[in-house]
Amino acid sequence: MAKTFKDMVGEAQSEVQSVTPAEAKAHIDSDENLLVIDVRDAADIANSGIMPGAAAISLGTLGYKADPTMPEAMQHPELGDVDRPIMVTCTIGAMASLGGKLLQDMGYTNVKYVAGGTNGWKDAGYDVDQFTG
Repeated sequence: MAKTFKDMVGEAQSEVQSVTPAEAKAHIDSDENLLVIDVRDAADIANSGIMPGAAAISLGTLGYKADPTMPEAMQHPELGDVDRPIMVTCTIGAMASLGGKLLQDMGYTNVKYVAGGTNGWKDAGYDVDQFTG
């Protein structure tokens, strides 16, 4: 039987550690090496804003941007260290968990996703930046 989006998200959420928005904020404030990735498409980020300092790397491009065997021009420069702490976010956390699982499957060792995503971040009272793409 084919997997549904919900099935894939459930699998990813069982394999990738989640953090609350408050835990995410604490990580951001305490670890200058932390990379926050927002895996939404640019239009979605523009509608709701982006967590301050987050890199916009869509879920559709994350696989090749994180792959060191791809031509350098196709890679994302902040994804060169597989041991770098990474937190993935999206709107509510579902796509973030998929992005986190993808990175883990690719050998990244310190990946978490923000449960509740950017919506949870804003609901917790934290600011977002405007995104112009």
